[in-house]
Amino acid sequence: MKALENCRLCPRRCGVNRLNGERGFCGAGREVRIARAALHFWEEPCISGSSGSGTVFFSNCTMKCVYCQNYEVSTNNLGYAVTEEELAEIFLDLQRQGANNINLVTPTHYVPQIIAALLIAGANGMVLPVVYNTGGYELPETIEMLCGYVDIYMPDFKYYDNKTAARYSKAPDYLEHTAAALDSMYHQVGTPELDQNGIMRRGMIIRHLMLPGRLSDTVHIINYIHKHFGDKVYFSLMNQYTPVRHIEGIERLNGRLDVRAYRAAVDLCRRLGMERVFVQDGEAASESFIPEFTGTKEHL
Repeated sequence: MKALENCRLCPRRCGVNRLNGERGFCGAGREVRIARAALHFWEEPCISGSSGSGTVFFSNCTMKCVYCQNYEVSTNNLGYAVTEEELAEIFLDLQRQGANNINLVTPTHYVPQIIAALLIAGANGMVLPVVYNTGGYELPETIEMLCGYVDIYMPDFKYYDNKTAARYSKAPDYLEHTAAALDSMYHQVGTPELDQNGIMRRGMIIRHLMLPGRLSDTVHIINYIHKHFGDKVYFSLMNQYTPVRHIEGIERLNGRLDVRAYRAAVDLCRRLGMERVFVQDGEAASESFIPEFTGTKEHL
């Protein structure tokens, strides 16, 4: 856990000594905190399938986007502490429940502990692919630490405009870090591999959640992915933006996504000839799509 002595796991490079109780931007200390671990059926079809994705939601976050649907977990530290041994047992229990994979949600600030838990779980029979489900704000050095442990990368590509990233996520250098991280992820896992049931075993899915009034960002992101990756990755274009109570009064974020903007983005993907694209039907998601977090072990 030496990396926690001078923590530089994410682009913020806070440099705090988490082993001595210091906390940086993300709010995480030495202990791993999780808010929920359960089968999840609302990921992309090649991730959830019919059996579900074994999803572990980690507390705290390196981004803390103002519109975060999991605000209580990412910002308010909802959750409970687990040891590496307990985390490994959670992975194994999800495997016993029939999960298609182990899906690590907002894991960046716990990478050293997660690696330790994966080693323990592997030694005790875990064979599932591991999904690294991240906001995309990563360092290549941290991605390199995960080589051999992660099979599927599922990063967000939230912003192309760094001014928007600064306003909504306090990340004025988001684009350059995310672009470098995506290259590192693709270099590790390569083009998608699916099993006979259409479940992903290896590869990358780049996600983009469209925000109200930010169609230009979406257009830039689609063009970037098409130019840099073509159909060597999956692209998931999401319309499920949901206004939540804590963003009242924040510019442009109080309303729902305009369905016309989403259709325009889908049409752009079609015109570019992109084939590995996931799109969503209907209008933006309701709050019922947000997982329930109690922050207690009894919720497992």
